[in-house]
Amino acid sequence: MIHSGFHRIPWSILCCILILMGCGLAGIARGDELAGQGQYFQRQCIWIFVSLLALCGTMLVPYRNLRGISYPLFLGTLLFLVAVFFIPAVNGSRRWIPLGFFKFQPSELAKITYILALAHYLMYRNNYRRIPGLIVPFILTCIPVFLILREPDLGTSLLFFPILFAMLFSAGARPRHLVAVVLLGICTLPLLWLEMNPEQKSRIVALFTQQDGGELPKGDGYHLYQSKQMLALGGVWGSEIAGMPVDDPAAYHLPAGRTDFIFCLVGERFGIVGCLFALLVFSFLFIRGLQIATATREPFGRLVAVGIVTLLASQTIINTGMTVGLMPITGMTLPLMSYGGTSMLSTCLALGLLMNICMHPGYEMNAEPFRF
Repeated sequence: MIHSGFHRIPWSILCCILILMGCGLAGIARGDELAGQGQYFQRQCIWIFVSLLALCGTMLVPYRNLRGISYPLFLGTLLFLVAVFFIPAVNGSRRWIPLGFFKFQPSELAKITYILALAHYLMYRNNYRRIPGLIVPFILTCIPVFLILREPDLGTSLLFFPILFAMLFSAGARPRHLVAVVLLGICTLPLLWLEMNPEQKSRIVALFTQQDGGELPKGDGYHLYQSKQMLALGGVWGSEIAGMPVDDPAAYHLPAGRTDFIFCLVGERFGIVGCLFALLVFSFLFIRGLQIATATREPFGRLVAVGIVTLLASQTIINTGMTVGLMPITGMTLPLMSYGGTSMLSTCLALGLLMNICMHPGYEMNAEPFRF
């Protein structure tokens, strides 16, 4: 069975994964160099090895086996999201569960189990084609959103609504009902604002008060200022080829550079050319993922594929957008590139699931697909 499915492996996706991991490692190595200390590069290599093993394992188990346990998996991650509030805060946040040699971040896994649960709910039903039938998917979305927002983690909480919209669209929801979903989302914005802590609110305010000249800003404005300066210092070709144009070490100081702002380190090292190359690889990966969703005739697999592509694409857009001042600064990693064990592992699990779907695109026996 393994041999018969070997030729079905989407090698183009695997190549994109390895290229983006390589770009991330180059950026992390540059961050270690600029900081003059740290072992982020070595640790990330270990996490990449573990994550690739998890990706291969996810490919071997037929994805349809997850359908029957999708609700329990989602409920389990919700319990983990509740459990983090009983653990002492780290830097004002309760996002991680310590597990000895590493910290587990439940919100990363919650994104995947949410996609599985929502796909299970939508796959053979037509109640989402009526307004009342949209209530259950909306509730499934709001529960993890508000739990994650209270950690607080604004960036991750923002990812669930694009996934909901894309999966409802793929399942065949009527356009006017999708407009209703958007309006419901807009109606929740005041509640989301009330749930935000002062730091999260200041990040949104900093987006509209950013400046490129004058006195060096403070707080969240400083993060945004430094991220754009790092990209500017990279120029067209980056310091790897053109050298460092400034000798002042303070100019290269970038908080969270190896995690949330890894795109800036890649831009500083390889310039605009390097950034465009990474974005092209991301674009090819997402297009290939949508092709897999289109070719998948089995409804659960198609919906899961759409959810995974939407998740990774939204995360990429928000992360890269915040580095250039188009999005508010959020604690969100760049898929496959940012330093972080749970983030890398969950991304590889999602992509392994996508590759698994590509290898088994057909219908089940006696299955009834959703309508379009």
